[in-house]
Amino acid sequence: MEARGDLTSILPYLPVVLRGGALFWPPQAQEALKALALGPDVSRVSSGDVLADALTDLRLALNLDPLPRRSAEGFGLFFDDRLSRAQARDWFDHVLPSLAHLLLRLPTLLEDHYHSAGDQARGLRLLGSQDAGLVLLSQELAAALLACALFCLFPTADRTKARLPAINFDSLFSALCYNARQSQEQKVRCLVHYFDRVTASTPAGSISFERKVLPRRPVSNGITYPDMDAWMKSDVPLCTFQVFSTGLIEDEEQEALQVDFANRYLGGGALSRGCVQEEIWFMIYPELIVGMLFMVSMEDNEAIEIVGAERFSQYMGYGSAFRFTGDYLDSKPFDAMGRRKTRIVAIDALDYPTRLQFESSGLLREVNKAFCGFLDQSNHQLYVKLLQDLNTKDNSPSVNPGECIGVSTGNWGCGAFGGNPEIKSMIQWIAASQALRSFVNYYTFESEPLKRLEEVTLWVLRHRWTVGELWHMLVEYSSQRLRGETNEGFFTWLLPKDISKGDVDYMCE
Repeated sequence: MEARGDLTSILPYLPVVLRGGALFWPPQAQEALKALALGPDVSRVSSGDVLADALTDLRLALNLDPLPRRSAEGFGLFFDDRLSRAQARDWFDHVLPSLAHLLLRLPTLLEDHYHSAGDQARGLRLLGSQDAGLVLLSQELAAALLACALFCLFPTADRTKARLPAINFDSLFSALCYNARQSQEQKVRCLVHYFDRVTASTPAGSISFERKVLPRRPVSNGITYPDMDAWMKSDVPLCTFQVFSTGLIEDEEQEALQVDFANRYLGGGALSRGCVQEEIWFMIYPELIVGMLFMVSMEDNEAIEIVGAERFSQYMGYGSAFRFTGDYLDSKPFDAMGRRKTRIVAIDALDYPTRLQFESSGLLREVNKAFCGFLDQSNHQLYVKLLQDLNTKDNSPSVNPGECIGVSTGNWGCGAFGGNPEIKSMIQWIAASQALRSFVNYYTFESEPLKRLEEVTLWVLRHRWTVGELWHMLVEYSSQRLRGETNEGFFTWLLPKDISKGDVDYMCE
């Protein structure tokens, strides 16, 4: 085990120790977990306040600082005041001891994981900047790692320096105190529900976490970061584009990449006070949080794709109106690797780009960020062949490298990040088409700036534009915006001024 590069890269960020070729809990921590596993009659942990004290003891056994005071208050507030008496009794009598049992098995689960990972290509490891690769975990191991996060047992000393997001739940619980929004409590309810489910029945699937990279320098077996000229010259046809004014990306019925409007630090504010799209997804798909353990923040030419996360919670609302509304039974089928066919791709947009989103550098950054997320680099040879076919046949590839997997997205980078919805919708269409995705399903959430989106996409498709042609128009429009020659939105600027309702009706037929 000591010779495994994957294990040694992640070991400083795990609460277990490696000795004599085996993984162990430190003795004091193991004894504390054994007591918790025997239930409240032995551990005396039957309230949130006492649980907080027990977690401090565990942290001290791991040479970590005590649980922060406000976090301890949050544990007490949630488990003693926010749960019903029956819910709290069940938690301390059954769920908490089961989680302690699971944590006692963490060393064995990790050893089994590394033995099955074989040549280290899929083993749990630190996935750093420009380190393209995949980590494949069992859902059971993911549950054990999430239990570590709940108990706040992960070492934190070097995470900021390594550009890793926070992983322990201490900030999540501390945010419950002192005039917290109710959405904060609802986030915790989602996670508590997840632990209820996995302790009642251990999930048996797998989840993969992939760091995707568009190399800036030529490589022998991969697609490199396209420049402005490459986008201008693209003859790839634009894919099908369907607009939905209502509905949610995560409820997509077709097989598609679901776009996570991400922070460059995976998960964003999920484990603190955030409660917009990415943070909500990390609550209803809690296994996504595991990626925060080992995924370093993304650079401009990187994306993160997660396949197989199970959804556990129903919800309603957004932001401060977010509410957990009950159990969700995920019926997605499994692939050959034992992963649910839920594909989530995290891409981070420019933050408050203002003029930058109209400059060539900003446009190029955004389209390549989306392209990196949408492209399947593992099918590089097939992708190149299909691009060649496009240049020699009828402009329509016979087989899609994504196996007819499309893109399900919406207003990426347009809410908290302040981007232009018209520009961002076109950029995602261009990127998905260049990645040879078969369709884009776009959820506008009734955004006013996108009321003409369907009209624009139908008009463009009717004229059979290529990726290069739409990119050229986007660049020209942006140049005019920067020079002050137009203040119109892109859609108004693009469509003929005399287009009639009859033309639109014709395009819709």
